[in-house]
Amino acid sequence: MHQLKYCFIFAIAFLYLSPSDLFAQIGGSNDPTTDGRKGARLIATGVPFLLITPDSRSGAMGDAGAAIFPDANAVHWNPAKLAFVANKTGASLSYSPWLQRLVPDINLAYLSAFRRLDDRNTIGASLRYFSLGQIQLIDENLNDQGTYNPNEFAIDGSFSRKFGDNFSMGTAVRFIYSNLNSGQFSSGQDPRAGTAVSADVSAYYTNDMELLNDDARLALGVNISNIGSKIGYVEGGSRSFLPTNLKVGSATTFYWSNSSEFTFALDLNKLLVPSPPEIAVDPTTGDTFIIKGRNPSTLSVPAAIFGSFSDAPGGLKEELQEISYSAGVEYSYNRQFALRAGYFYENPNKGNRQYFTVGAGLRYNVLDIDFAYLLANQEKSPLANTLRFSLVFNFEAKQNNP
Repeated sequence: MHQLKYCFIFAIAFLYLSPSDLFAQIGGSNDPTTDGRKGARLIATGVPFLLITPDSRSGAMGDAGAAIFPDANAVHWNPAKLAFVANKTGASLSYSPWLQRLVPDINLAYLSAFRRLDDRNTIGASLRYFSLGQIQLIDENLNDQGTYNPNEFAIDGSFSRKFGDNFSMGTAVRFIYSNLNSGQFSSGQDPRAGTAVSADVSAYYTNDMELLNDDARLALGVNISNIGSKIGYVEGGSRSFLPTNLKVGSATTFYWSNSSEFTFALDLNKLLVPSPPEIAVDPTTGDTFIIKGRNPSTLSVPAAIFGSFSDAPGGLKEELQEISYSAGVEYSYNRQFALRAGYFYENPNKGNRQYFTVGAGLRYNVLDIDFAYLLANQEKSPLANTLRFSLVFNFEAKQNNP
């Protein structure tokens, strides 16, 4: 083995686990699914970079985006929304420095675009690139072995179609590439880049109405994302589930005047992957064994998805803990300037990510400039002070652009 690569392991651990998950692993628990607290059972998947919020608008609204009015970033949040996009053509470019309090050069870049074919059909595409920065390699004698840049990317293609004036459905197909080793990391094995293919299935409903004596728009969205094959990094080795995720969201926009709009959004998320089983340790041999729950390695992808609603060892109480919540609000003035705020909540037993978000947006001609800022506890969260920047290009607007 040629690397004593603690920094490489550290970076990968942060990629694959939520912040408190990593601290749980370092804490020395015999059960790798818990951080030692009663009731804690942490869920881990492969390539979780697919769940990182890529754009600043939703990033400023507590990571809520399943049902807010669509733009080019709908390719990520809910492909079905693209059927209701206001412009004929659009594109978005986003950049997010990630975990900057720990490692200075981890970042996520996101590029997406769409084209409305006619009044009912719209196609879209996106590229997501996640870089773990430069990793310095050394051997067991602390000799310099050069540098390495582990990285991952995903390429999407999407299609959405209207069915009537208020409802649409959409799908996306995704190729995933994850290159996390330098070819020297595993001795006696055949390390390789991981690849996988997945798909999204989504729906969107929107309707204009009068609500609380004001003109309003109600929208509902649902997206099941990353349904696909498992991913592995060693020939013949173990493989991990993709972060298959159920996102259900609502958004209500109030038109309080000709120039002022308020949008309130709420998303619920649940990973459709196996809940970690309850594990005990044989005091004689030190071996671990399952005392309650299912062994994830024995499950197929369909069995894992359908079983994810009832497989938690803690029963219904634990299943409800696996739901995370994103709530956000947006104020828009004359559709030229926007202020946003939100809150994200994840149960302490399932990762404990809890943070506020704020942000703003400015429209100039066909260009929207957005930024978001994440406020979290400085002592507890590596996500604290995360910034996101986005540019959204809107071309050939409809005459009835809302």
